Amino acid sequence: MVSTFTPSRPWTHCPLARYVPTMKDFWRSAGFHLLERDGDGRLAVTDGFLGAYVRRPELEPVPESCAGEIALRDALLADARLAVAGDRIDAIKDPDARDNFRVLLSFRDLLIEAGTLEACYANLFRGGDVKVPPVFIDQLVRLILRNILDGCDEPLKLRAAELLFRPQMVGLRDGAIMSADAETIDVYGSTGGFGEIGRLLTQADIPTHDVELDVLNADNAEIYWHRDEDHDTVLDLTFGRPGIDALSRVLEAWISHFLKIGTTIAPVGTISDEHWRWHVGLDAEATAILNDLYDGRKMDDERQSRILSLFRLEFDQPAPVRADVAGRPVYLAMAMDQEHMLRIKPQNLLVNLPLTAPA
Repeated sequence: MVSTFTPSRPWTHCPLARYVPTMKDFWRSAGFHLLERDGDGRLAVTDGFLGAYVRRPELEPVPESCAGEIALRDALLADARLAVAGDRIDAIKDPDARDNFRVLLSFRDLLIEAGTLEACYANLFRGGDVKVPPVFIDQLVRLILRNILDGCDEPLKLRAAELLFRPQMVGLRDGAIMSADAETIDVYGSTGGFGEIGRLLTQADIPTHDVELDVLNADNAEIYWHRDEDHDTVLDLTFGRPGIDALSRVLEAWISHFLKIGTTIAPVGTISDEHWRWHVGLDAEATAILNDLYDGRKMDDERQSRILSLFRLEFDQPAPVRADVAGRPVYLAMAMDQEHMLRIKPQNLLVNLPLTAPA
């Protein structure tokens, strides 16, 4: 479980870096251009990448900043791997600044020790309680997916990948499942509304103005290249439609990149399997629902309606799978909570598959 740690001046989703985009580039502010691939195709931690964290606004000096705070930031800008003694942080007068330096340097040390972003991400979920701010974890997922999907020219797949690092608000109507970026919904909802899709997604009577969210499909997919960081397109996750298939391909690629195991993931309408052996929830809500279904517990209609999709995962080749699961599919599920929020935890696919060796 990710801890509820919140620094005094919260860490926010801000760009790590900006640069001039190339044709059909995407997620340009993620900082991918600051990283290098190692021999295994993973993202090696570079000085430039570490320096981008030092330049985050949470560490930007303010008029009240003391000399020690300014000197420490300047030293880290000169050497992002500089070893910093605890008493140097303790000497900073502002408690918020002290907390932010501790958080940043703790995360930086995890990155340096791991060597790659993938190793750092996997290590976070091996030791129990995670003390890294969730925004940093989301940034790791975004960058790793940017690496995995490098060269991808399928906007639906890229939009589907956003579900792994940006919470979504889900609207249900007439059998359709529409997913929109939760932060975008919150911003637009608080500033005036955004049309029919917005009303569906917020489940509220928000006044209609001149802002509209577009449902991404084959006919208008090219708009994604110009709006990939606006997070203002809607993904249709309805069973049998391209959006849910695109998400399945992203999940396969995620598993392959980390575990070097080929899988085939396909959405299914129901789980009808007398020999059901294993399941993985893609989020906390789905995990709880699958556990109850597996144990045969009764479920009311409202809770069952939170299930957005079920999937069947099969291993392409003989894999290091537990003997009691070998030859059997693994069932996955994705669900929204009572507030219609979907928060996928991609780490579940790395730590909860029935493998004999850890990720």
